[in-house]
Amino acid sequence: MASKYTNTTNNDLMYWGLDYPPLTAYHSWVCGFIANKINPNWVALNKSRGHESHTHKLFMRHTVVIADILVYIPAVLVFAFVCLRRKPVINKVLTAATVLFYPGLILIDHGHFQYNSISLGLALWGVIGLACDHDLLGSVAFTLALNYKQMELYHALPFFFYLLGKSWKQNSWFSRIFNIAKIGIVVVLTFVLCWLPFLTGLPMILQVLHRLFPFARGIFEDKVANIWCSISVLIKVKKILSQTQIIRLSTWSTIITCLPSSLNLLKNPMIDRFVLALVRI
Repeated sequence: MASKYTNTTNNDLMYWGLDYPPLTAYHSWVCGFIANKINPNWVALNKSRGHESHTHKLFMRHTVVIADILVYIPAVLVFAFVCLRRKPVINKVLTAATVLFYPGLILIDHGHFQYNSISLGLALWGVIGLACDHDLLGSVAFTLALNYKQMELYHALPFFFYLLGKSWKQNSWFSRIFNIAKIGIVVVLTFVLCWLPFLTGLPMILQVLHRLFPFARGIFEDKVANIWCSISVLIKVKKILSQTQIIRLSTWSTIITCLPSSLNLLKNPMIDRFVLALVRI
């Protein structure tokens, strides 16, 4: 499993290298294992590059649908009909429909099998946990989301400040420290379990991190739909700024834009404000 992040003869990272956290590695291994049982030609080492067939496409589509059924769709329905329990039924139905039929997820992410619905579903289970006052379960769910796709780092600040603010509202110092400690322990243990096969030494850990944050190839790629890619249509950011400057600009702009809502959550840890902070991110 650890070899998935290392460039070898049988794992050409320049062709289609894994650059997502461990849970994605496990998921891809499971999909590959099942595909090999159905038709070994689909995943034959080196020989399967560029392989296309109707049955293989059908299998890939089914992996997306199954992931949605197991993780994403239940989370959306529970959030709409449980967390929004005070809303009229029509509002719950419209909320669920709006989320489930979001074109970007269906047409883009499903179209090239990014499986973002898994990380989004796990993150939503984290929101549900916090909304139902099950902070530990919510923390585990969000940590799993973070270990599936590193893009969930954007949602990490609202989770962190909401839980910190809620813990700080406890009546005594002992309760505050105990609450923070138990959440911290749960998060660390979840991380350790997810990363266990890769904790063989510092070089392996650094190699995984290098794959997760590939700054060497730029802050964005030309086909990636983020703010820097959009701006570059009019302003060629890569030509004006150096790689280091772009990274610093991206980091500080993210922190500055997230800070107001995060500090507000620290002072007023309310679930409604927490959900709004996630949307603003």
